[in-house]
Amino acid sequence: MAAVSPSPSLLRVLVLARLSAMAVALLVLVWALVFKSSFVPQSSSPNDLIYSVLHPLLMVIGFILISGEAILVHRWLPGSMNLKKSVHLSLQGVALASGVFGIWTKFQGRDGVVANFYSLHSWMGVICVSLFGAQWLMGFLSFWHRGELRRVRLKILPWHVFLGLYTYGMAVATAETGLLEKLTFLQTKRNVLKHSPESMVVNSLGLALALLGGIVIFAAVSPKYQTLQTQLMYSDKKQFST
Repeated sequence: MAAVSPSPSLLRVLVLARLSAMAVALLVLVWALVFKSSFVPQSSSPNDLIYSVLHPLLMVIGFILISGEAILVHRWLPGSMNLKKSVHLSLQGVALASGVFGIWTKFQGRDGVVANFYSLHSWMGVICVSLFGAQWLMGFLSFWHRGELRRVRLKILPWHVFLGLYTYGMAVATAETGLLEKLTFLQTKRNVLKHSPESMVVNSLGLALALLGGIVIFAAVSPKYQTLQTQLMYSDKKQFST
């Protein structure tokens, strides 16, 4: 099947998604590297500082940005469906590894696991990465394993898409709760001013994440941006069901 070029409107959406992703990456790098002293107490060891700085970098850049790019692969990557699936699966695997390692860094502090597992943010993070891992495994077994029947793969496809977008949206929401939790702590315990540069960076990061999440989900669910191959897969499903 010949490759289908993205439409001009889809290209604009993709460009906006990439610009939003670049803004998110830049803001989280600035926050983690320029204001790194805000992540741990002054008395902490260098290792605690490294783990604390790695957590937002891995969860935002490694988990959210890469998984978002994996979702968009089906909208812009030319080539066969097998190529799209392999790239999608690989990117999601990198995102999953980043998420697992990102959570692991939070459990390496001097206070241990229990002290870092008390808030809504921490609970949502563990649930989100667990769902993401189950979703990745389901995608591998259902869509990549050649022993599966085509009828079964087409039947599971809507659930795979729904759970993937739900988990991605949950990842963005989890990051937002983490930003709110951290900024509230800094403003109440560290005397960080509400209009300080750090507060502006964190708030801007939250807005950029919300914008990026909306664009990625919109590009994924909008029928206007469905590729020809995806439309054929859904049409095949309708034929099987009749």
